[in-house]
Amino acid sequence: MPRIIVLDNLSQDGLDLLESAGNIDYEVRTGLKGEELRESLAESDGAICRSGVKITAEVLAGNKRLRAIARAGVGTDNIDKEAATRLGIVVMNTPGGNTISTAEHALALMLAMSRNVAPAYQSLIEGRWDRKKFMGAQLAGKTLGIVGLGRIGQAVATRALAMEMRVLGYDPFLPAARAKELGIETVASARELLPHVDYLTVHTPLNDETRGLIGAKEVQVMKPGARLVNCARGGIYDEDALVEGLKSGRLAGVALDVYPTEPCTASPLFGMPGVVCTPHLGASTEEAQTNVAVEAAELLIDFFTTGAIRQSVNMSPLDPKTLESLRGYLNVAFRLGILLAQMDHSPPVACRLDYTGEVARKDTRLLSAAFAAGLLENAMEEGANIVNAELLLRERGIELVEQRSSDVGDFSSMITAEVVTEQKTSAATGTLFGNNLPRLVQMGECRLESCLDGNLMIVGYRDMPGVIGKMGNIFGNHRVNIAQMSVGRATDKPGGEAVGVLALDSQPPAEALSEILALEEVVRARIVKLPQAGEVPAWMGG
Repeated sequence: MPRIIVLDNLSQDGLDLLESAGNIDYEVRTGLKGEELRESLAESDGAICRSGVKITAEVLAGNKRLRAIARAGVGTDNIDKEAATRLGIVVMNTPGGNTISTAEHALALMLAMSRNVAPAYQSLIEGRWDRKKFMGAQLAGKTLGIVGLGRIGQAVATRALAMEMRVLGYDPFLPAARAKELGIETVASARELLPHVDYLTVHTPLNDETRGLIGAKEVQVMKPGARLVNCARGGIYDEDALVEGLKSGRLAGVALDVYPTEPCTASPLFGMPGVVCTPHLGASTEEAQTNVAVEAAELLIDFFTTGAIRQSVNMSPLDPKTLESLRGYLNVAFRLGILLAQMDHSPPVACRLDYTGEVARKDTRLLSAAFAAGLLENAMEEGANIVNAELLLRERGIELVEQRSSDVGDFSSMITAEVVTEQKTSAATGTLFGNNLPRLVQMGECRLESCLDGNLMIVGYRDMPGVIGKMGNIFGNHRVNIAQMSVGRATDKPGGEAVGVLALDSQPPAEALSEILALEEVVRARIVKLPQAGEVPAWMGG
């Protein structure tokens, strides 16, 4: 039974869902850090967290059990995703659960900042009635700039338009046609927005592209009297530049809900005129916390029940429907990788995958990841899978390229894999018989048809009479049964090079292989071990 550890306070609805799953064992342990956190993660199959815990490379080091982390929220800055990916740990988030709450909070901060709500209330607490001192600005008729037009950015835009604001936006992945449908005018860059907006809000992750997006230079090109809002991630705005902008009068207001370091109880912005700040309350509504808790629980329940990977931030999503439609070809690609890894013990320098026929129209990136996982199956101490295999290849300077063609060849779908080492190039072609029968249909230039499971001997030999009989006698003498045999040759003429694939019921002794190699007709021979028929790894739903 999978064990899940809940590392931050989670809505009871999410815990109830874990309880009702019936096949999940969970424990709530909050406030963990350091060695205690590392040990708890090492004893768990899955984890749910919010933003309170820091899952670093150090606390993940050496973890061979943890398979998935679900973040109850959008941001995953508190999780070392590169370390998780390297260990094959899927990191998933819940981007939809707090969309509305965060969008509403951005608008709330805009209104509070524009109408001086906080200082006006404070003046009443202090016994003063200063109506003239708190003259504000209305939102209607103003221009709002939005950087990042994902779920939250679009939700903000919809609400701002309802408040009769003009909305300009920048997002490199939002098609112009979709922006037009939403009523958003798009520009070519974030900087292009700045001279035109009265308000600016950002809804992007924090990364190398967005860190310090608005600094001193950007403040200087903004319209005088502009107001800035940040409910996304601390660090997107340079806080020192905001302070100077307020002091110089270039900026009329700043509203922040997030900070470079949290918890944050001291900032030069706190107490400045025109500033309103809150302690990361964007998702702090009962509705949002229930939504993200339930969604995070569902992600892990689905993952451990069906193998489905949804809303992952470190790999392509693999929902149950996609998994089911791809499972057979994932298995073919995975087994081709295991096969070719054993054909040459020299380190690979490049890999190439050719997808032909119907399979070329499927998600070949996932199939390539499955191949890479097979290629590295027995090479990595930390274990390779569909999440981390491509990263592990890239870290080792191994190039992986794809080519697709929808033209149908000898079979409706074929996957041809090539592995290039400094010594040679090994190639194999596989296909799928029915829904779940992986088959090897070509080795190099030689066509054949063989199963792709169990113990195989792959032998290259000169196509002469009696060779197959000699190999059969050797295996018979060593009590190794040949379950199936397939042979093929590059041309129709006898006498040239041929390839034989012998499926064996047991692992042959080293002496048997030595005797095979000693035959004068045999050029090369390898014993390769593949998963048994029907056996698939956990990430494929096994």
